[in-house]
Amino acid sequence: MHIKNILKAVAGVISVFLFIAAYYYFALPAVNIHSPGFWQFVIIVLAVATMIAAAMGLKGEAKPQMHSFSVKMEFKTLKNKIIFRVLLGLTVLALAIFLAGSIASSPIVNAARYQKLMSVETRSFTQDIKEVSYDQIPMLDKDSAATIGNRVMGTMVDMVSQFEVSSMYSQINYQDRPVRVSPLQYGSLVKWFTNRAEGIPGYIRIDMATQRAECVRLEERIKYSTSDHFGRNIYRHLRFAYPAYIFDDIRFEIDEQGTPYWICPVKKYNIGLFGGVTIGRVVLCNAVTGKLEDYAVDEVPQWVDKVYSAEMLIKLYDYNGTLKHGYLNSVLGQKDCLQTTDGYNYIALEDDVWVYTGITSVGQDESNVGFVLMNQRTMETRYYEVSGAEEYSAMSSAEGKVQHLGYTATFPLLLNVGGQPTYFMALKDSAGLVKSYAMLNIEKYQMVAIGDSVSQCEDNYLQLMSDNGVLTQKPQEDKQISGVIQKMVPAVVDGNSHYYMLLEGQKDVFDVSVVEYPQIIRYSEGDTVRLIYEDGTPVCPARLE
Repeated sequence: MHIKNILKAVAGVISVFLFIAAYYYFALPAVNIHSPGFWQFVIIVLAVATMIAAAMGLKGEAKPQMHSFSVKMEFKTLKNKIIFRVLLGLTVLALAIFLAGSIASSPIVNAARYQKLMSVETRSFTQDIKEVSYDQIPMLDKDSAATIGNRVMGTMVDMVSQFEVSSMYSQINYQDRPVRVSPLQYGSLVKWFTNRAEGIPGYIRIDMATQRAECVRLEERIKYSTSDHFGRNIYRHLRFAYPAYIFDDIRFEIDEQGTPYWICPVKKYNIGLFGGVTIGRVVLCNAVTGKLEDYAVDEVPQWVDKVYSAEMLIKLYDYNGTLKHGYLNSVLGQKDCLQTTDGYNYIALEDDVWVYTGITSVGQDESNVGFVLMNQRTMETRYYEVSGAEEYSAMSSAEGKVQHLGYTATFPLLLNVGGQPTYFMALKDSAGLVKSYAMLNIEKYQMVAIGDSVSQCEDNYLQLMSDNGVLTQKPQEDKQISGVIQKMVPAVVDGNSHYYMLLEGQKDVFDVSVVEYPQIIRYSEGDTVRLIYEDGTPVCPARLE
């Protein structure tokens, strides 16, 4: 009988350890007291151990009654009873620590500390946001990029049956261009099994300004990804290398040479056990080789763009804007409380990616009191006091201009046009393809201009502002030029045919729209042409005289 009890005890211990190993391997909790997942792991393990101890240490007798069963249970030995009570006590203690830590770490009792997590600097819009060339402006949102990326993948006949495109589509700066990148992933478990030896062949890269998409094929394939299994799964690879790190959502990027990386920010808890989350370190994982590099957050290489997620930055600003006078004021009186509006977009500025979102007073939904730019690499935050239209109101105004076509507006992008803070939106059809563009003055939001091309939209917008007396700088004057066509190349821009021309003795490239000036097709290299144009980079918009 004694040996039988020993065997049962050994079996119970083995069962607990097998459960721990399986849970850890699949759930991958960080071994860190600041991780809620770790406490969940501890509580579940203790609860399972308690139930096993109860099952092995109790004897029961069930007596049937009229409507129910009464169960009388007794412990076989005092030792079993003590083990059960110890495990039960530890379970309750762990649960109590978790609940107490959650409350003690919350903004309810730490409002002042939460409010100071982010430092916000008030800046001048016209000094910081310069007018940019339209070849640097992202014309697509994530949904449109995904539509184009999936279509490109559909043309890859040698890959489309085995791989699909991930939904990540991270927006980054790549060689001074706004692009979105997304890795390919295995189409299913079976397709992983048949392709795992070679790996994933590449990733999708989309230029957000030109809308040009391509599938980048790699000489050395991606071996570490979210769709891999066992040791090459990126989450498991990170956890076994850094057991105590609490990783935020990981993101896919490429460096300036096009090498794919996983950007893995490590959370830092600044308030109590679970509160005041920022980023303390960043681990870079080469997606091809699996090599890991660990950096302090202020030492991350310049090419990395996505350290702080947009959601984390927005949450930190909301703490800063709503907790100025304590937690109760943020809920009841709401004096001087500011919060971000719903939605956000990205702006390329100073070789970094910044999150843009509007700022509104708590309780008001139709207008903004300003907007913020938040750097995704450094967390630097700039506030601009520009009152005007809330983003979704602006989107509705733009859609109203083309309601007969049924187009929908993308979330606005903030631009400086003619010295005026301006919302720029692409207008998409039901298939998600960009068909036209809209510009709306943030401060005087009744002024909305539409154009089939970006240049046409800008011309209409500048003219509209000039007619209403709000233009702070004159529209660019047209120039004339005559010369012999040295080179003439057709191109498709925004779905419309154009001709790029280089004239003898001139370094500028001139862009003539075939839709607006179809007679351009009569010209060829060696002919003399007279153009009216505007200065531009990298091309000068032009028309036939």
